[in-house]
Amino acid sequence: MFTGIIEELGAVQRLERGSDFCQVSVSAQHVLEDVKMGDSIAVNGVCLTVTGFDQQHFTADIMAETLSKTNLGSLTSGQKVNLERAVRLGDRMGGHLVQGHIDAVGKIAEQQTVGIAKIIRIKAPSEILDYMVAKGSIAIDGISLTVIEVFSDSFTVSIIPHTAKMTTLGFKKPGDSVNLEADIISRYVEKLLKKSRGKNHAPLSSEFLAEHGFL
Repeated sequence: MFTGIIEELGAVQRLERGSDFCQVSVSAQHVLEDVKMGDSIAVNGVCLTVTGFDQQHFTADIMAETLSKTNLGSLTSGQKVNLERAVRLGDRMGGHLVQGHIDAVGKIAEQQTVGIAKIIRIKAPSEILDYMVAKGSIAIDGISLTVIEVFSDSFTVSIIPHTAKMTTLGFKKPGDSVNLEADIISRYVEKLLKKSRGKNHAPLSSEFLAEHGFL
């Protein structure tokens, strides 16, 4: 489990691709301070298991399924990635509960600056948009963010200068892909709705969640 608060930017140092997996080596500092074999580290929001490490790097294996369903399949040497260690019991929950299991890959459609903030619109498949509501949570490349608006084929978020500086969203551009993970609470609510109201129920809305005590 993670919180969506990125601890540092790492850099891909080495990629070794096999027939059905890829081994990645990532340079890092902060997340290596107390790392152990078998620990979980989220890389661009994807939960990976540490299979080796030294004072400056860690390695992890990425299976074919993960490569095909996340943006890790397009990683290149030198590319920056968001890193977060798994949360520990007693840690502050600065963002929201993030599992590290990607639901879909979205694509940055446009960006505009409003004051000091950057508004980003991301195109996403309908299966994840159904879990989103305005003011709800979404993890984008592992970053916990608040949804501004949800449209038929996209949604918007706002990032402050600190987030832009400390994460990959600061240098992503239109056309770039991003990993998306829906809020786990929204997924459970959606599942309960399907059971109680059938598969053709209306998608989640902030009004529905407020009416039933979720907001």
